[in-house]
Amino acid sequence: MALLEIRGLGVGFTDRSGRVREVLRDIDLSVEPGCTLGLVGESGSGKSTLALAAMAYLKPGLQRTGGEVRLDGQDLFALPLPALQRLRGGVIGLVPQNAGQALTPTTRVGDQIEESLRLHGDLEPAARQARVRELLEQVRLPQPEVLARRYPHELSGGQQQRVAIAMALAGQPRLLLLDEPTTGLDVTTQAHVLDLLRDINRRTGTAMVYVSHDLGAIARVCDRVDVLYAGEVVLEGAIRHVLRQPAHPYPRGLLASIPRLSQPRLPAALPGRPPAPGEAGPGCAFAPRCPLVEDRCRDSRPPLRPLDAQTLVRCHRAEDSLALQPAPASAPAAKTTETTRALQLRGLGIRYARPTWWQSLRGRPPDGPLTVDGVDLEIGAGETVALVGESGSGKSTILKAVAGLLPPAAGTMQAAGEQTLPALATQRSRDQLRLAQLVFQNPDDSLNPRHSVATLLAQPLQLYFGLQGEALTQRSVEWLERVRLGAHYLDRLPGQMSGGEKQRVAIARAFAAEPDLVLCDEVTSALDVSVQAAVLEVLQTLKQQRGTAYLFVSHDLAVVRALADRVAVLYQGRLCEIGPAAAVYAAPSHPYTEVLLGAVLEPDPDHAPTLLAQDIVESAPPARGCPFQRRCPKRLGAVCDEQTPPWQDASTPGHRIRCHIPIAALGLTSPPVEPRP
Repeated sequence: MALLEIRGLGVGFTDRSGRVREVLRDIDLSVEPGCTLGLVGESGSGKSTLALAAMAYLKPGLQRTGGEVRLDGQDLFALPLPALQRLRGGVIGLVPQNAGQALTPTTRVGDQIEESLRLHGDLEPAARQARVRELLEQVRLPQPEVLARRYPHELSGGQQQRVAIAMALAGQPRLLLLDEPTTGLDVTTQAHVLDLLRDINRRTGTAMVYVSHDLGAIARVCDRVDVLYAGEVVLEGAIRHVLRQPAHPYPRGLLASIPRLSQPRLPAALPGRPPAPGEAGPGCAFAPRCPLVEDRCRDSRPPLRPLDAQTLVRCHRAEDSLALQPAPASAPAAKTTETTRALQLRGLGIRYARPTWWQSLRGRPPDGPLTVDGVDLEIGAGETVALVGESGSGKSTILKAVAGLLPPAAGTMQAAGEQTLPALATQRSRDQLRLAQLVFQNPDDSLNPRHSVATLLAQPLQLYFGLQGEALTQRSVEWLERVRLGAHYLDRLPGQMSGGEKQRVAIARAFAAEPDLVLCDEVTSALDVSVQAAVLEVLQTLKQQRGTAYLFVSHDLAVVRALADRVAVLYQGRLCEIGPAAAVYAAPSHPYTEVLLGAVLEPDPDHAPTLLAQDIVESAPPARGCPFQRRCPKRLGAVCDEQTPPWQDASTPGHRIRCHIPIAALGLTSPPVEPRP
């Protein structure tokens, strides 16, 4: 018997004209005990709405238009609220997308987990404390007694996500709902969290519904997958069948949109965009974007029918789609030969600590090591340089310093024309502000929730170009269309858009200033693969047309491979490797680069990441020696502990590696590590 069963579920909202627009329609799915079901699709396809509806929760403004959700035979929407509240957090656990926003910032981590135990159990206080330690150990967090006393802001993103998983497990749920649980995490942390979820599933038999636009993560943890498009299931089947031989043009397009480490080129983006809720028309919702479309596809909606014993498909031409060849990826962009510099960093050092009043009075710097130290970097006009590394490596810190949001403690910054950039944005002229535009990882950090999209885009267009009236509206629409949105978004507020849609608005606003340098801080981490491919195409087009340079921060090493001319690898704020992208991605490379590349996921259920280093979060680099010494799988001994590693030149011009190990020995493979119990 299925643990979770959804039949004919419809969810929608009523627009201003009184018309009901469906976000989900006719959803049928089931989850067996111990099974992990993946929900994939583009932003706005209804994945998160469906996951929340599985616990009979609908966001404000949404309403159920039909169908039922049953857990162990109980109709959840028919239960009174007190009974539902006992189920939520007890029988059903939820791991939200942004753990940092889900955790209470003023409450210690251990107290938050204990609260969940108190609400959904009958343990005595001493037993609850012991259970808190046990849960933190279960999610592989070190020093649980110490960590339980910390506040959420004192944890890394990966640690916050593990705490959210521990809270969800507190009620010993039979069903775990995970809404993009690894979005924004670096590749090594993501790989360890996914291994943790697989271990929990196998050890406890907890069923899971895993929402993600990352098909690599889906391939790693799921048994079955449902592909959603425009609020309906278009393909359902075993993970291997769906990813290896998808019997629908839409998931084939999604797979073709994924950048690969082995292909140094931009992937092919899906044409067009999904229909708005309620605008799908009488036929197949995917028809306007489908390469196999014919008249019956536009006129009649295909039913969800069995293709074989393991697969259900909603397509008139499912059999033909099995032979459909993916669109060719774009050719690699020509490498820039421009000698003009867009940015030059010399000996850049940044410290997060602020001086005490006594230090300020005497003009002394604050105590403690530099967060970022000794960074030398040049970016040519029209060049893309990527900064890669785990969370806490200093990538975003460098971008904020260049943008004038953090004052450097050492070194210099020069922009185009050899002009020195003042330390803070408040000290820069209007022209200097326009030179470098920053796109944040989280669009909520930069989009005023009270401003419409039209107002948000008008700000740079009025400030830098003085546009007004019809010219302002026309230019705003042009930028929206470049990021795969449209004019109908102008009146929307940030709260009325999905995470991916908000990120695209933030990107459009940065590009509207027509800067010489765009500082991209994880700009595609919240985007689904098709939109990601479209945004990467926009970046490349602007680079070719305007000579725009990019300082590109990303955890996704496949995206970096597709876009970057050169790559700089950071660990604990120190550069350990820099060079042309092709050289950095090939052996020999720094042991830390090897760790990052080994953890990259592929949309293949038979691919397993190679975890070469323990999942340890270091608050600061060692006082002496190599910054990576405590985690390095190739550590030599005392020389790594005591001496700063030298820079070595590899055979490719411009490729340099900072390591004690001779270049000739760096290509040797390291053995994978065993996860900590």
